[in-house]
Amino acid sequence: MSSPQARTQSPVAGVVWMLVTGANFVAVTAIVKIVGDELPAAQSAFMRYFLGLVFIIPMLPSMRRELPSKAEIRLFAVRGFVHSIGVMAWFYAMTRITLAEVTALNYLNPVFVTIGAAIFLGERLAIRRILAVVVALMGAMVIVRPGFRELDPGHLSILSTALLFAVSYLIAKHMADRYSPEVVVGWLSVFVTIGLAPFAAAVWVTPSWSATGWIFLVAVFATAGHYSMSAAFRAAPIAVTQPVTFLQLVWATLLGTLAFGEPVDVWVVMGGALIIAAVSFITWREYVLNRRATPTHIQTKS
Repeated sequence: MSSPQARTQSPVAGVVWMLVTGANFVAVTAIVKIVGDELPAAQSAFMRYFLGLVFIIPMLPSMRRELPSKAEIRLFAVRGFVHSIGVMAWFYAMTRITLAEVTALNYLNPVFVTIGAAIFLGERLAIRRILAVVVALMGAMVIVRPGFRELDPGHLSILSTALLFAVSYLIAKHMADRYSPEVVVGWLSVFVTIGLAPFAAAVWVTPSWSATGWIFLVAVFATAGHYSMSAAFRAAPIAVTQPVTFLQLVWATLLGTLAFGEPVDVWVVMGGALIIAAVSFITWREYVLNRRATPTHIQTKS
């Protein structure tokens, strides 16, 4: 097993890396929107990761040098499988709903992380955190508005994506404390490609050269995004980097309006604002509690 690497944290570097992450992932959403329904979601997702394998070649020395134990390889594999299902759901949602809706509902990831920690890890939730979770879920309901409009399968897909990516997010953070970004991204690429292969084979159609080129660009920006996200995790605490990701909603809304003619939905903006406020509070609260817990003579309450 690799030992944790000593490193100096830099909040400024973490913010910069997360800004780069946001730009990369917004580029990904735009390109997937351009490809649209030309390819099945599972095939698009597989091609994105298969073509992206070329980018792990420079990572191979780090992957050999920081070789995980068998137990940690299994954990990387679990992350790959979970991420595979989430990626397929995300590609499908991108063909069904607006960029702003996809981006806003994806912000539920930290909320699902909080809920999962309480259910599966026995973490106690104070009333303030419970209220924040409720506010975030209300924000999701404002965006989706069940009963006031017909629900699109894309809404259910992106909610599933948020849940699955929350699991992947936790594993990524755990591994980022032990391995370099090259190792975290490299193993993700390998296992997601393997996980997506049978799903893609079941629905395979011959892709055009144009679609292949666009999907390759998705691989470029997505791989860069995962690398910069891992670098951000290593450079600064999540409390510093997480709020920066909310700028993606602004860019996604503007891009959807200017490039794809998607109307600005005030309900999506309002719901996104509720989710952002709730997640910001949860992130800030975790940061405060962790800082208070550092001195051994101080007892804290969650």
